[in-house]
Amino acid sequence: MLFAGGIEGTSNATLILSVAAAVMYGIIVNTRPTLARSVVKTLAVALLAVLVVVESGPLPLFAALALSAAGDAFLSREDDRAFLAGLASFLAAHLAYIALFMIAGGGAGLVLAETWRFCVAVVIGVSALVMVVLLLRRVKPAMRLPILVYVAGITVMGLAALTTGSPFIIGGAILFMASDSLLAAERFLVSAISPWRSAMRLFVWVLYYAAQLLIVIGFILA
Repeated sequence: MLFAGGIEGTSNATLILSVAAAVMYGIIVNTRPTLARSVVKTLAVALLAVLVVVESGPLPLFAALALSAAGDAFLSREDDRAFLAGLASFLAAHLAYIALFMIAGGGAGLVLAETWRFCVAVVIGVSALVMVVLLLRRVKPAMRLPILVYVAGITVMGLAALTTGSPFIIGGAILFMASDSLLAAERFLVSAISPWRSAMRLFVWVLYYAAQLLIVIGFILA
Protein backbone atom coordinates (compact mmCIF):
# COMPACT_ATOMS: atom_id res chain seq x y z
CA MET A 1 0.00 0.00 0.00
CA LEU A 2 1.19 3.50 -0.79
CA PHE A 3 -0.07 4.95 2.49
CA ALA A 4 -0.04 3.88 6.12
CA GLY A 5 -2.98 1.99 7.60
CA GLY A 6 -3.26 -0.86 5.13
CA ILE A 7 -6.16 -1.39 2.79
CA GLU A 8 -8.58 -0.19 5.49
CA GLY A 9 -6.87 3.20 5.68
CA THR A 10 -8.85 6.09 4.25
CA SER A 11 -6.11 7.14 1.84
CA ASN A 12 -5.51 3.65 0.46
CA ALA A 13 -9.23 2.95 0.16
CA THR A 14 -9.77 6.24 -1.68
CA LEU A 15 -6.93 5.48 -4.09
CA ILE A 16 -8.22 1.96 -4.75
CA LEU A 17 -11.71 3.27 -5.48
CA SER A 18 -10.26 5.89 -7.82
CA VAL A 19 -8.24 3.30 -9.74
CA ALA A 20 -11.27 0.99 -9.86
CA ALA A 21 -13.40 3.79 -11.35
CA ALA A 22 -10.66 4.53 -13.88
CA VAL A 23 -10.48 0.87 -14.93
CA MET A 24 -14.26 0.64 -15.15
CA TYR A 25 -14.42 3.72 -17.36
CA GLY A 26 -11.70 2.27 -19.57
CA ILE A 27 -13.94 -0.75 -20.11
CA ILE A 28 -16.99 1.35 -21.06
CA VAL A 29 -15.18 4.27 -22.75
CA ASN A 30 -16.60 3.42 -26.17
CA THR A 31 -20.20 2.90 -25.06
CA ARG A 32 -22.91 5.49 -25.69
CA PRO A 33 -23.11 8.48 -23.29
CA THR A 34 -25.26 7.76 -20.23
CA LEU A 35 -25.53 9.22 -16.74
CA ALA A 36 -23.83 6.15 -15.26
CA ARG A 37 -20.94 6.48 -17.72
CA SER A 38 -20.55 10.17 -16.82
CA VAL A 39 -20.54 9.39 -13.08
CA VAL A 40 -17.86 6.71 -13.42
CA LYS A 41 -15.63 8.97 -15.51
CA THR A 42 -16.00 11.91 -13.13
CA LEU A 43 -15.49 9.78 -10.04
CA ALA A 44 -12.01 8.56 -11.02
CA VAL A 45 -10.31 11.98 -10.75
CA ALA A 46 -12.77 13.37 -8.18
CA LEU A 47 -11.55 10.66 -5.78
CA LEU A 48 -7.96 11.78 -6.39
CA ALA A 49 -9.09 15.24 -5.25
CA VAL A 50 -10.55 13.63 -2.12
CA LEU A 51 -7.24 11.83 -1.57
CA VAL A 52 -5.40 15.18 -1.67
CA VAL A 53 -7.72 16.50 1.05
CA VAL A 54 -7.25 13.38 3.20
CA GLU A 55 -3.47 13.67 2.86
CA SER A 56 -3.50 17.46 3.49
CA GLY A 57 -2.04 18.15 0.06
CA PRO A 58 -1.67 21.63 -1.45
CA LEU A 59 -4.87 23.54 -2.20
CA PRO A 60 -3.95 24.31 -5.85
CA LEU A 61 -3.58 20.55 -6.44
CA PHE A 62 -7.06 19.94 -5.08
CA ALA A 63 -8.42 22.79 -7.21
CA ALA A 64 -6.76 21.41 -10.36
CA LEU A 65 -8.18 17.93 -9.75
CA ALA A 66 -11.66 19.22 -8.90
CA LEU A 67 -11.71 21.34 -12.05
CA SER A 68 -10.46 18.36 -14.07
CA ALA A 69 -13.26 16.21 -12.67
CA ALA A 70 -15.75 18.87 -13.75
CA GLY A 71 -14.13 18.84 -17.19
CA ASP A 72 -14.50 15.06 -17.30
CA ALA A 73 -18.20 15.41 -16.56
CA PHE A 74 -18.65 17.85 -19.43
CA LEU A 75 -16.55 15.84 -21.89
CA SER A 76 -18.49 12.68 -21.10
CA ARG A 77 -21.20 14.25 -23.26
CA GLU A 78 -20.55 14.68 -26.97
CA ASP A 79 -22.05 17.99 -28.14
CA ASP A 80 -20.05 21.15 -28.90
CA ARG A 81 -21.44 23.12 -25.95
CA ALA A 82 -20.33 20.44 -23.49
CA PHE A 83 -16.95 20.29 -25.24
CA LEU A 84 -16.40 24.03 -24.78
CA ALA A 85 -17.45 23.80 -21.12
CA GLY A 86 -14.98 20.95 -20.66
CA LEU A 87 -12.28 22.98 -22.40
CA ALA A 88 -12.90 25.89 -20.01
CA SER A 89 -12.78 23.60 -16.96
CA PHE A 90 -9.50 22.04 -18.04
CA LEU A 91 -8.02 25.43 -18.89
CA ALA A 92 -8.79 26.54 -15.34
CA ALA A 93 -7.24 23.29 -14.08
CA HIS A 94 -4.07 24.00 -16.04
CA LEU A 95 -3.89 27.49 -14.55
CA ALA A 96 -4.08 25.91 -11.08
CA TYR A 97 -1.34 23.47 -12.05
CA ILE A 98 0.83 26.30 -13.40
CA ALA A 99 0.54 28.15 -10.09
CA LEU A 100 1.28 24.95 -8.17
CA PHE A 101 4.34 24.04 -10.24
CA MET A 102 5.76 27.54 -10.12
CA ILE A 103 5.40 27.64 -6.34
CA ALA A 104 6.99 24.21 -5.94
CA GLY A 105 9.61 24.62 -8.66
CA GLY A 106 13.02 26.21 -8.87
CA GLY A 107 12.13 28.97 -11.33
CA ALA A 108 12.31 29.29 -15.11
CA GLY A 109 16.10 29.59 -14.97
CA LEU A 110 16.31 25.89 -14.10
CA VAL A 111 14.90 24.96 -17.52
CA LEU A 112 17.66 26.92 -19.24
CA ALA A 113 20.38 25.69 -16.89
CA GLU A 114 19.99 21.96 -17.56
CA THR A 115 20.28 20.61 -21.10
CA TRP A 116 17.70 17.83 -20.77
CA ARG A 117 15.08 20.23 -19.41
CA PHE A 118 15.75 22.68 -22.23
CA CYS A 119 15.48 19.91 -24.85
CA VAL A 120 12.15 18.72 -23.38
CA ALA A 121 10.91 22.33 -23.37
CA VAL A 122 11.78 22.67 -27.06
CA VAL A 123 9.93 19.44 -27.87
CA ILE A 124 6.90 20.69 -25.93
CA GLY A 125 6.90 24.01 -27.78
CA VAL A 126 7.32 22.47 -31.24
CA SER A 127 4.64 19.84 -30.56
CA ALA A 128 2.20 22.53 -29.45
CA LEU A 129 2.90 24.60 -32.57
CA VAL A 130 2.36 21.61 -34.87
CA MET A 131 -0.91 20.74 -33.12
CA VAL A 132 -2.17 24.33 -33.45
CA VAL A 133 -1.40 24.40 -37.17
CA LEU A 134 -3.18 21.08 -37.75
CA LEU A 135 -6.22 21.95 -35.65
CA LEU A 136 -6.82 25.46 -36.97
CA ARG A 137 -7.17 24.02 -40.47
CA ARG A 138 -9.85 21.56 -39.42
CA VAL A 139 -12.03 23.08 -36.70
CA LYS A 140 -14.99 25.40 -37.08
CA PRO A 141 -14.11 29.13 -37.00
CA ALA A 142 -15.94 29.56 -33.67
CA MET A 143 -13.71 26.89 -32.10
CA ARG A 144 -10.39 28.34 -33.19
CA LEU A 145 -9.85 30.93 -30.46
CA PRO A 146 -10.90 28.61 -27.56
CA ILE A 147 -8.60 25.88 -28.86
CA LEU A 148 -5.71 28.32 -29.35
CA VAL A 149 -6.09 29.62 -25.79
CA TYR A 150 -6.33 26.08 -24.43
CA VAL A 151 -3.21 24.88 -26.25
CA ALA A 152 -1.33 27.89 -24.88
CA GLY A 153 -2.52 27.03 -21.36
CA ILE A 154 -1.50 23.37 -21.43
CA THR A 155 1.83 24.25 -23.05
CA VAL A 156 2.68 26.65 -20.24
CA MET A 157 1.59 23.96 -17.78
CA GLY A 158 4.05 21.51 -19.32
CA LEU A 159 6.84 24.07 -19.24
CA ALA A 160 6.04 24.97 -15.63
CA ALA A 161 6.32 21.29 -14.64
CA LEU A 162 9.91 21.33 -15.91
CA THR A 163 10.82 23.78 -13.15
CA THR A 164 10.12 21.11 -10.52
CA GLY A 165 12.50 18.41 -9.38
CA SER A 166 10.01 15.55 -9.42
CA PRO A 167 10.08 13.00 -12.27
CA PHE A 168 6.51 12.09 -11.32
CA ILE A 169 5.28 15.65 -11.84
CA ILE A 170 7.21 16.15 -15.07
CA GLY A 171 6.13 12.77 -16.41
CA GLY A 172 2.53 13.47 -15.44
CA ALA A 173 2.52 16.82 -17.23
CA ILE A 174 3.96 15.26 -20.39
CA LEU A 175 1.38 12.46 -20.32
CA PHE A 176 -1.35 15.08 -19.85
CA MET A 177 -0.19 16.89 -22.98
CA ALA A 178 0.03 13.60 -24.91
CA SER A 179 -3.50 12.69 -23.84
CA ASP A 180 -4.90 16.04 -24.94
CA SER A 181 -3.07 15.86 -28.28
CA LEU A 182 -4.52 12.40 -28.90
CA LEU A 183 -7.98 13.61 -27.89
CA ALA A 184 -7.75 16.52 -30.32
CA ALA A 185 -6.60 14.20 -33.09
CA GLU A 186 -9.44 11.76 -32.40
CA ARG A 187 -12.07 14.49 -32.31
CA PHE A 188 -10.93 16.77 -35.14
CA LEU A 189 -8.29 15.11 -37.33
CA VAL A 190 -9.33 11.47 -37.70
CA SER A 191 -12.20 10.42 -39.93
CA ALA A 192 -15.50 9.75 -38.13
CA ILE A 193 -15.53 6.24 -39.56
CA SER A 194 -11.90 5.45 -38.77
CA PRO A 195 -11.43 2.05 -37.06
CA TRP A 196 -8.73 3.65 -34.91
CA ARG A 197 -11.08 5.93 -32.99
CA SER A 198 -12.11 3.36 -30.39
CA ALA A 199 -8.50 2.56 -29.52
CA MET A 200 -7.62 6.26 -29.47
CA ARG A 201 -10.38 7.00 -26.93
CA LEU A 202 -9.04 4.27 -24.65
CA PHE A 203 -5.46 5.53 -24.92
CA VAL A 204 -6.63 9.10 -24.25
CA TRP A 205 -8.19 7.92 -20.99
CA VAL A 206 -5.23 5.78 -19.92
CA LEU A 207 -2.72 8.57 -20.54
CA TYR A 208 -4.94 11.16 -18.86
CA TYR A 209 -5.63 9.19 -15.69
CA ALA A 210 -1.97 8.13 -15.42
CA ALA A 211 -1.00 11.80 -15.76
CA GLN A 212 -3.25 12.93 -12.92
CA LEU A 213 -2.16 10.03 -10.72
CA LEU A 214 1.54 10.72 -11.27
CA ILE A 215 1.14 14.40 -10.41
CA VAL A 216 -0.75 13.51 -7.22
CA ILE A 217 1.94 11.00 -6.22
CA GLY A 218 4.63 13.56 -6.98
CA PHE A 219 3.16 15.95 -4.43
CA ILE A 220 1.64 13.88 -1.65
CA LEU A 221 4.38 11.24 -1.48
CA ALA A 222 7.26 13.70 -1.89
